[in-house]
Amino acid sequence: MPSSDAPMPSQLKDWFNEDRHHLIAREMRSITASFRAESFLERTLEGLEERTLMQRLHQCAIGVDVALPGSYRQKVSILKKLAPRLGHEFVAIFLCDFVATFGRSDPDFSMEVLRYLTRFGSAEFAVRGFIDTDPERALATMLAWTRDPDEKVRRLASEGARPRLPWGMRLRELVRDPEPCAAILEALKDDESLFVRRSVANHLNDIAKDHPKWVLARLAGWDMNNEKHRWIARHACRTLIKRGDPGALKLLGFGNKADVEVVLAVSPRHLRLGDRLKLEAKIRSRSSRAQRLAIDYVIHYVKARGAAFEKVFKWTVIDLPAGQSVVLTKSQVIQDFTTRKHHRGHHVVEVQVNGQRVAKAGFDLEA
Repeated sequence: MPSSDAPMPSQLKDWFNEDRHHLIAREMRSITASFRAESFLERTLEGLEERTLMQRLHQCAIGVDVALPGSYRQKVSILKKLAPRLGHEFVAIFLCDFVATFGRSDPDFSMEVLRYLTRFGSAEFAVRGFIDTDPERALATMLAWTRDPDEKVRRLASEGARPRLPWGMRLRELVRDPEPCAAILEALKDDESLFVRRSVANHLNDIAKDHPKWVLARLAGWDMNNEKHRWIARHACRTLIKRGDPGALKLLGFGNKADVEVVLAVSPRHLRLGDRLKLEAKIRSRSSRAQRLAIDYVIHYVKARGAAFEKVFKWTVIDLPAGQSVVLTKSQVIQDFTTRKHHRGHHVVEVQVNGQRVAKAGFDLEA
């Protein structure tokens, strides 16, 4: 997700509030007198409050098309001048959305425009339509982007092709078969930019949800003594580590079953929504050798009808000397999210070490 230096609004959709649309209209008028500001504002402000963030972003692209005369390429030439004036990386994504919406029939030109625009607001969502329409053509262009001097363009080569990019359309063919992206990921695994390598890790983590063996086979050919490769592998395997996948554990040095004794304490034992849950795990080695331990914790959330579903949270990685002990603490606020609602009842908490569940406790969430 692109970042921005602008203050965080109370609701993300307020990045596209009424003032923002007036600002865009003024900037467009300063670039070209032919821009019909009234038409743009009429199209974007009517029904604004009911629209989500992404709906507002798309409507801004629609409004520009209505208010700006000329051909698609002529409109793009104006929008390229607007891009550096917006000063907000998420707002600038609407320019990429314009290209995705109106430029599909001119793919080579449009892909080049996205390469330019991604410097101001990521084209990671917009490029996906071109991949979906003609994956071979689009991915060949994106492979060339891996050699671009701009790190944002290089990142786009990986981020835009992620099969399960959050907020982006799912690339079903790449979910089914990730092989067409292999060359892009290989080209970027030694990139000097952590910004780029993080995208490679996230891309591989996406693939691991559907093709764990494919990911592990590819990573097995990398040099785990190379810090860049090791960092990518660690983050790419995070979902597999949480699942206790033996291949991922072995790849990252957690291949042996942990020989430990663990006592887990949970406090308070009774919580209300908004309270902070505190965990304390006392871990004692029973081994005569040092152990590398990947430690996670699991909360079994109660569903509305009383059943439970589990979510694994990353805790830490430690090297525990022979016969030694360590005390780990963790806390989190129990609160609702759009993706997770909480319900009253008894919640089991477990500690997972090197993929094995080794201790449990619990708390009651009250009404």
